[in-house]
Parts: sequence; C-alpha cells; structure tokens
Amino acid sequence: MRRNTDIECLRAIAVLGVCIHHMQGNLFRPGLAWLARAQQYTDYWFGVDLFFAISGFVIARTLLAELAMYQAAPRGQMRIIFAFWIRRAWRLLPSAWLWLGLTLLAVLTFNRSGAFGSPHANLMATLAGLFDYANLRFSHTFFRSEYGASFVYWSLSLEEQFYFLLPLLALCLRRRIGVLLITLVIVQVSLVRTPLLMSLRTDALALGVLLAIAMRSTTYTAISPRHLLRLGSGRMFVPCALLALLAVLSSPLLAHWRFHIGAIAVISATLVWIASYDLDYLFPHGGLQRCLLWMGRRSYAIYLIHIPTFFMLREIYYRLALPLSNTGFSAITPALLAIAIIALLAELNYRYVEQPLRRHGRRIAYRMLEHGYLTDITPHLPSEATSPLATLRKSV
Repeated sequence: MRRNTDIECLRAIAVLGVCIHHMQGNLFRPGLAWLARAQQYTDYWFGVDLFFAISGFVIARTLLAELAMYQAAPRGQMRIIFAFWIRRAWRLLPSAWLWLGLTLLAVLTFNRSGAFGSPHANLMATLAGLFDYANLRFSHTFFRSEYGASFVYWSLSLEEQFYFLLPLLALCLRRRIGVLLITLVIVQVSLVRTPLLMSLRTDALALGVLLAIAMRSTTYTAISPRHLLRLGSGRMFVPCALLALLAVLSSPLLAHWRFHIGAIAVISATLVWIASYDLDYLFPHGGLQRCLLWMGRRSYAIYLIHIPTFFMLREIYYRLALPLSNTGFSAITPALLAIAIIALLAELNYRYVEQPLRRHGRRIAYRMLEHGYLTDITPHLPSEATSPLATLRKSV
C-alpha cells in the first residue's frame, strides 16, 4: 500500500501543466503575450491524458488482481466491486461536491466582474458535475456556448464513468478484457477526434489498465529499465525528453495531425510504465522529488481549486480597481498570489476533507467485506496474508 513516488511525481507534473495551460485566459484575459507565443510551439494540456494513464494503471493494478483471486466466487466479486465503488466515492465525491458548491456560491455572491460567468450556465455546470455527465455537456458547449466555472469537471466525470464500468467489464469479460481495451485504443487512434470523441477519449485510460494487466507477466519484469539507475541524476533526461515531446504534441502546430491525441496517450502510458516499477527510475531522491511528492499528493485538490482561485483573484482585482496586467513583471504578483492561495487551499482540503473521508470510506468498505467473508465466500478464501480483506485492513 506504499505510495509509488514516481507516480506521485507524475501526478504533480500533470496538474502543473494543466494549471499553466488554464492560467492563460482564466487568470489573465486575454492572456500573457509571451505565454501565447510559447504556446504556438508547446502547450501543457497533455496533463489530463497523463492523469488518465495514471488512473487506469493505479486503479486496475489492485482491482483486477482482487477480482481474479475470487473468479470462482461471483458473490465475493460483487462485494469487492461494491467495496471499490464505496472507496472511490468517499475519495472523490466529497471534495468534488464541496468545490462545486463553493464555486456556485461565488457565482451568486462574489461575481460583480462577471469572472465566474452567468448563474444559469454555472447552475447547469454544477448539475453536470454532480451527476457525472460533465464531459457530455462540455462537448456540447465546446466553442458554442458558455460552460461555466467548473469546466474542469469534464475529466472527472469521464474518470468516474470509467470507475463504474471497468469492474463490471472485468467481471463479465474476465481475461478477454484485454482484447476489448486493445480494440478500444486502436479504434480511437484511427478516428478523427470530434468534440464528443475528445470528451470520451479513453485511450490513455485503457493503456493504463493494459499496463496493470501486463504487470502480472514475466515479460514486465524482464523489460525493467534498470539501466536508467546507472545514469544517476542524468536519468531525468528521459522524463524531460518525453514531457517535452508531449508539450509539442499538444501545441497548435500538430493540432491537425489526426494521430496526435493517440500519440499523447502512448507517451503518457510510457511514462507510467517507467514509473510503475517504483524504483525511482524517473526522479532521483532530492529536493525536486520532495517538492513534486507534496504536489502530487494534493494534485486532486489543486485540480479542483485552481480555476475558482483564478476567477476569485480577477474579482478581487476588479473590486480593488487594480490592473491585472497581461505583460511584463507586473504579471508576476497575481501569479504568485494564485500559487500561494492554491497551495494553502489544497493543503487544507487534503488534511481536513480528503484524508479523513478517504479513511472513512475505507472503513465502510472494510466492514462490508468483513461481513461478506463471513457469510458469502468463506469456502473460497485465499490465505489471510494475500486476501483483499487483509490488504484493506492494512490500509485502514
């Protein structure tokens, strides 16, 4: 149950890229001139696909192994699935709903400048976030109409739809789930990505799951990139080169290349593959790793908080009649203020919302599994040391 440090560092890089991408046009309107010039050649929204690859891997790594252990006990598998849904719900929904509510409250009470958008659009966006169809609403409003201040929830809705469907598909298809996922990746790579297909893009998620399935093979161990450790601190060249390639693929230069989304998914999965060994192949110990670890563990909160913070700062500057400059060194002050506020709110959310409620969800799942083991699946129990119940007990 120990956290994988390289995976956490990748989470940090993903959320940092998304924040930089969203700063343009949301904190600074119409945007910073120098950043606009840079974004002609490199952009950073690839962080969303990197998140998808990480989620697919991390979730499937444990879930599919637990389901495989109880393939002869269908009722036991269903209890494992329900326990998984309970843990996911308590992990994700409290923070998501909290910031949906706070954003809607700001729209109604702290929006004199109009930075948060119209009440109607935000009410519709809040409902879409609550009921997990934000990705479908996002594709419908894309470049057509106003979405609202909670537009980042489109990716959360896609992930939550994935968390709901993956265990059911694994239960029905068993080992054939790999065939379905490979087909899904191939089909998506071959299609032209319309706004709807962009909001349903699951190739990075599928590749993450396939990586988790591959972990159980001897080939996975054989192809471990151990030689990276011989490079010392120089091994950081590998993630830097791959991240630079992701930034170029995300730029307008390659926007018309039909395979650029698929390429982003493959490179994201490659980074997750290197990180999956949890041997610090990507980031050596040091100050940079500690900083990325802090950010990675709070990446979910940062993702939820950064857009409301940008709009709040615009409203504050408007009320104080201060210019929110888009040029020169005067843009540094609002940028630093945004960083400080996001870091503070993310820390508070992590300590007092995410962690306590996450542990609560684990306890509920543990009690349900404990009851299930005593009644439904006793004849099929594995050893105490390897059972999902034992794993969950350790985490609780």
